[in-house]
Amino acid sequence: MSWDQAVMGLSLAIVAVILFWGVVSMGRGGAYNKSNSNRIMRYRIIFQALALLVFVVLLWMRHSG
Repeated sequence: MSWDQAVMGLSLAIVAVILFWGVVSMGRGGAYNKSNSNRIMRYRIIFQALALLVFVVLLWMRHSG
């Protein structure tokens, strides 16, 4: 596995963990979900955007290098 595949895998794993955290939180419900659901969603959106940026940069580096 090359370093760029490892970076992409790590990015996707982080997004998956945050998504799982949000789904579990919503499934349980309660006060924790009410107070943290928006924050967890923001984390997911931010890290998803970062993972997409990493993907685009890695594709650009492969194409130009």
